Amino acid sequence: MAKPVVAVVGRPNVGKSTLFNKLIGTRLSIVDDTPGVTRDRIYGDCEWLNNKFLLVDTGGIEPNTNDIILSQMRTQAEIAIDTADVIIFVTNLRDGVVASDYEVAAMLQKSGKPIVLCVNKCDTIGAPQPEFYEFYNLGLGDPIGVSAIHGLGTGDLLDEVVKHLPVSVEEDVDDEIINVAIIGKPNVGKSSLINQISGENRAIVSDIAGTTRDTTDTFIENNYGKFNFIDTAGLRRKSKVNDAIEKYSIIRARMAVERANVCVIMIDAVEGFTEQDSKVAGIALEQGKACIIAVNKWDAVEKDGNTMNEYRKKLENDFSFMSYAPIMFISAKTGQRIERLYEMIAFVHSQNSMRISTGKLNEVLSTATARVQPPTDKGKRLKIYYMTQASTRPPTFVFFVNNAELFHFSYQRYLENQIREIFGLDGTPVRFIIRERGEGKK
Repeated sequence: MAKPVVAVVGRPNVGKSTLFNKLIGTRLSIVDDTPGVTRDRIYGDCEWLNNKFLLVDTGGIEPNTNDIILSQMRTQAEIAIDTADVIIFVTNLRDGVVASDYEVAAMLQKSGKPIVLCVNKCDTIGAPQPEFYEFYNLGLGDPIGVSAIHGLGTGDLLDEVVKHLPVSVEEDVDDEIINVAIIGKPNVGKSSLINQISGENRAIVSDIAGTTRDTTDTFIENNYGKFNFIDTAGLRRKSKVNDAIEKYSIIRARMAVERANVCVIMIDAVEGFTEQDSKVAGIALEQGKACIIAVNKWDAVEKDGNTMNEYRKKLENDFSFMSYAPIMFISAKTGQRIERLYEMIAFVHSQNSMRISTGKLNEVLSTATARVQPPTDKGKRLKIYYMTQASTRPPTFVFFVNNAELFHFSYQRYLENQIREIFGLDGTPVRFIIRERGEGKK
């Protein structure tokens, strides 16, 4: 289940980014006194009282167009309303309630979404200043005074936020259903693939990049299993993400990857590999998802007897950081190899969920270390006492060693290759956790 979304909205220079950074515990957003500094939507994980949610920092009124201020403000507020489960409306004690605050408050009231009114820059301890009570006029309930820069009142603010988060109900989830996120840059054919799979025009298909703003689910059951396909908005380079709605679609796409068991990374066969393709793949890699690289529009490529092999070799080099991911050549338009795609999705999902016994793992470890001795440094040799599997999705292995610093990346890669050679683990990343034990080590 995807995390709830909490959007931080307000006019420029009220301290939204400072508050965002304080709540997530790191300086992720750019903070500046110049209005409009927050250009891209920034998001970060936040947790309070065992409630986890995605916090989104939004830009204020961005004065980079000829649109009137009210129009810009309305666009920002509408996007936040559309995306968020809860909205933190940030105002400023020093400025008091201004006309723009009333405009935003009116729009937020119409949304029906929970609104938490935050009055920032309440930097003094004790009874609120008289100006604080002016914020009741916004009609959004009790305001909560905070000092984003000092952290005062942020606990009370988060207490109110989590009261309004969607109740995390344990659904009767069918464990046999594989959630599949279709991801890729705009206009590679994601919606066309969904339509081909579902046998109907389920998603809007257009040559205009960025047609899909939201995520849509399509359930399919066939001989290969039960699948829930999640279509996502295309991910494009940040320099080209100027439309505010599209900025939020990136967050939705990341949330779709979070929901998924398997990610189908779509590449445009005609255009070929681009830097953005590697960034899209990086989102799935970061979250440990099983992956398939699907080269779409293969029907539009002029071929000879060696075209596919040459194309595959180039992609293997381009995706060297994801060498475990199988590469398929498909056509969403004609349905070429779609049946094979189902089979591959089920396979990589099983690999991502694989659990290997400790005994078998240590047999492989013993053979591997005998074949290639662990590295040494200044006369001290790495000793690997044993390993075990800690979790699945992705397969995560714990190594107990005498000195973690001696466990060089190159030797970790060697052991990973040995494990893959024996157990497969095709289509899934693996993760290593290194623990020191014995010999006075921590």
